[in-house]
Amino acid sequence: MANSKAEITRKLVHAGSWQVAKRVAKTIPFAGTAVAIVLVGSDIRNKGVVKGLVNSGIDAIPFVGLAKNAVELVRGDFIPDKKKKVKRP
Repeated sequence: MANSKAEITRKLVHAGSWQVAKRVAKTIPFAGTAVAIVLVGSDIRNKGVVKGLVNSGIDAIPFVGLAKNAVELVRGDFIPDKKKKVKRP
């Protein structure tokens, strides 16, 4: 009896964890979009308004942004940052 009860509990936990894993997997692309939206201000500050918005827009597209960022890890930025102003004393 105890063995049967433990087996049922194990099956329920396995089935429940599978359902949770499927739901998490469905939300992963949208998590990247949320991160891109949060970082829009940083992109605009570093790249300028138009280039920053374009960069953030590409990053917000679920699988396209992932591919772009994977290539940028190896190659570098597709859209370069604007030149920094040098402060002279």
